[in-house]
Order: sequence, then structure tokens, then C-alpha cells
Amino acid sequence: MYKIDRYNELAKVVAEKRAENAALEPRRMTAEEKETLLATFHPDYKEGEFTVLSAGENKGEKVPTQLAELLQAHSRINPDEIDLSNPDYDTDVLIIGGGGAGASAAIEADEAGVKAMIVTKLRIGDANTMMAEGGIQAADKPNDSPAIHYLDAFGGGHFAAKPELLEKLVTKAPEAILWLNKLGVEFDKDADGTMVTTHGGGTSRKRMHAAKDYSGAEIMRTLRDEVLNRGIPVIDFTAAVEIILDKDGKAAGAVLMNMETKELLVARAKTVVIATGGAGRLHYQGFPTSNHYGATADGLVLGYRVGAKLLYADTLQYHPTGTAYPEQIFGALVTEKVRSLGAKLININGEAFMHPLETRDVTAASIIRECSERGNGIETEQGIGVWLDTPMIEYKNGEGTIEKRIPAMMRMFGKYGIDIRKEPILVYPTLHYQNGGLDISADGMTGVENLFAAGEVVGGIHGRNRLMGNSLLDVIVFGRNAGIYAAAKAKETAQPEGLTLEHIKKFDAELNEAGIETETVSPKLLPNYARKA
Repeated sequence: MYKIDRYNELAKVVAEKRAENAALEPRRMTAEEKETLLATFHPDYKEGEFTVLSAGENKGEKVPTQLAELLQAHSRINPDEIDLSNPDYDTDVLIIGGGGAGASAAIEADEAGVKAMIVTKLRIGDANTMMAEGGIQAADKPNDSPAIHYLDAFGGGHFAAKPELLEKLVTKAPEAILWLNKLGVEFDKDADGTMVTTHGGGTSRKRMHAAKDYSGAEIMRTLRDEVLNRGIPVIDFTAAVEIILDKDGKAAGAVLMNMETKELLVARAKTVVIATGGAGRLHYQGFPTSNHYGATADGLVLGYRVGAKLLYADTLQYHPTGTAYPEQIFGALVTEKVRSLGAKLININGEAFMHPLETRDVTAASIIRECSERGNGIETEQGIGVWLDTPMIEYKNGEGTIEKRIPAMMRMFGKYGIDIRKEPILVYPTLHYQNGGLDISADGMTGVENLFAAGEVVGGIHGRNRLMGNSLLDVIVFGRNAGIYAAAKAKETAQPEGLTLEHIKKFDAELNEAGIETETVSPKLLPNYARKA
């Protein structure tokens, strides 16, 4: 364990310069400086960590090596051994994934009057949604607008977002907040009922709505309760391992696997929604992750093998402030809200080395540069980090601010003897978000008819980088969107006929033709942390 006396000794430097740093406003970087910084230090630009795909819809494009191994793997099942003639489940809309997007889709499908069913490999709510902390963006104040929100997000995503998706994200945002509020989400509000909003990195207006610093948990609690209160069937501990097509090549259900017994089951559906979340537990480039245990890119694999295209699969978000110490919470998220409340990033010399609210990719790259090229990081037994001067929050805003606004952060570090009201904390980038994913149209459908996608499994909404608060917004807006359109499509779709898994054989043939020899099967389903002998 990192020596606590050494920790305290170095932290004194931060305290000595707190007044000076609190008054300092580090300048914003120019566009050229940002481009050079990212190209040199951001993990997305690191040569040797990517593989060019040789099979599938994205043949010829690069993706992280760990993801390529799963995309170009064999199915977990033998299609000849699966009886599709007598399904175990029959529904109109099958939703794969029990996080915020899946729950939102199920609620809207049920509201539309069709039969919806959720299958999830863990439990409903075991998702990155539950772990989101800082808040959810929406331009609903007099000095703001969806147009301004669009410009912030478009620029923050390097102008690469699909315009029709980003437009939907920002224009539906105020409605999403009202919907959640009506369902019972306990947003932070002033005495008169006005919602409290704050800045996030890359935002030009205060549009971050929050429930303290457990916003995602509060939203997920509310959505889960709504799903259960509506009586929507939820099949827990059951993973989708393959999409089923009908005789016309349309999505028509999924092969499921009971995670405890390994029994294989068949679910038939008129439409399917993939809402399986992210990929942090693949630990790209050896990074720790803030993601929940089941985040293993399953939806990308399911969609890709059945013929859906990926967009920007080579881009990931490394949240700039993952916990670097203590080791028990190594990689755990330190919400960006800490910086929006006034904390600054400080190097070993006590210097505030960058503006605290640059976009996440720029901030992460700056921290990596400070620790590597400049040699100004603080070493621990787990690696290295920089200071995040949390006591500066109360220095600038008054005593009690931390307990009122970020109590979960205070408790998380307090368990290990660190009082973030009095001591700075050590942070370093952690693998946080899957920027790329399944390519969808504005109605949420992939290139495979009747196969929809929503949430973190989707690519293109945010471009090549995401702003804080747009992920919780994404799961709500596009989860609802997928539920609405999947339900409408189900209403006009007859009972699927000629169910088939022939695409598995076709994909295996393509792997063989490309000369890919592998014993890997996918989807991965769960990470493997077994110690090697």
C-alpha cells in the first residue's frame, strides 16, 4: 500500500498553494494545441493497440485489439443444435439489457400497448447507468437552448456526431428531464422548485441536472421501479448469446443462456432492442475501469455477427479522473462534478497545470502528459496520478458544500481514511465510455431490419468524444426512442416465420476465407480475473 506519511507530505504542497491556485484561472488551450496533445498522448491515437478487421461489415477498419478478438470470434453455440421451432418465450419487443436504455425502451413499448420483455445477464439495474454520478444535461433554462447544447456537444465530439442523432439528443433533452421528474427522480432543486444546474467540461451554459452525486443510481432506481410496477417481465441472469433472424433476414428474437445453469433458451420477438451498454471490462490498453462488472461489449458482438455495422468503434472515453489511490477503489470514478464545483488538477509541484473544465479527452491527455513527458506525477504502488484538490471546493464555496453536493464521493474516500474536505485525492484516467458502437438511424434501427439499439452500445450520437452528462441523457432519449419505434414496428409486423441461425455459419465461412484462426468464442459475457499460475 502507498505509504500514508508520504501521501500526507506531498499533500502539504497542495495546501500551501491552495489560495494561489484558487485565484488562478489557467487558460483554455487553442484548437491546434488540443489536436497536438490528443495525437501525442490520448490512448485512441496509440499505435500498436488496434487491429484492422478482416471480416464483417467493418472489414478494413481498425478497432481496439481486444474488441477485434471478440468481433472475429466464433459463436458460443452450434446453430444445428438449437431448436427454434418451439420458443420458450414469445413477445412483441425483446429488450436485451437491463440498464437505463433498456428500462426506458421497455416502459415506452409497454406504454404503446405491446408486449415487452427484458432479458439481462445480471439483474435489472446492474449497469453503467447505476454508476453514473455527475448529472444529466438538458438546455431548459432561459439563457440556454437546444441549439447551444448542440454546438457544445458537436464541437466536443470533434464535429463527428451524426447530425440527426445529436439533434434528437438535444431537442428531446428538456422533455426527458420532465419525464424523469414525473416518474419520481429526486433532482436537486432550490426552495422554489427550480432545478439546480451546473457546468460540465466543454459546456458553455449551466445545464447539468443532478441528484447529488448519485444521479445515475437515482434515475435507475426510478426506472426499475416503473418497469416492475408496470409488470413488464424481466428475465434476470439470462444473457443473449445470438440474435435470431427470420426467413427474410429480419431480427426475430435471440438465443438466451441462463447464466447459472448454462441452459439455452429461445425468445421469439417481432422486434429486438440491443441495450447492453459498454466495454470497460475489456480493459483496453491495460487501463482500469469505472464500469460495472458486465460491461464486456456483448451488444457490439451480437449486432456485428448478424450484419449490423459499427461506427467509430476505435474511439473510447478515458475519464480523466479515475481513483489512483487507495488501491481498494483503483479506477473508480471521481465525478467531473468535483471539478465543476471548483476543484483543480494539481501536479507534484503544487501547480494547477490546466483549465479544470476542458473536454474529457483533452483533460485525460493532459494528465497523461503531465505524468509521462513532464514527470510531474505522484507515484503510487498501483501506478501514478495527479492531485485533484477537493478542499478547494469548500475554500471557494463555503464549508458544507462537499457534503451537500457530492456526498457519495465523501463517503467513498472516507471509508479509507481520506477526508476529501481536508485532503486532496489522487486521480488518473480510467476507461469509462464506449464512444463508438452500432450505427443506427434516427428511429433507432440498425442496418438489420427490426433490430434496434439504444444507449452506450450505439455509436455516432456523441461523435468521437462525449461531454459530461450526455450519457445519462443518451440512455433516456434513445432508450425511449427505441421503445417507441420498436413498438410501432412490432404492431405492423406479423409473427416471425422461418427462424434461422444460418448467419453463424456464414460468418464462420467469412472468418475462414479471411484466414482467421481462433479458438475464442463470443460474446464474452463476463470478465475473467482469475490469477494465472
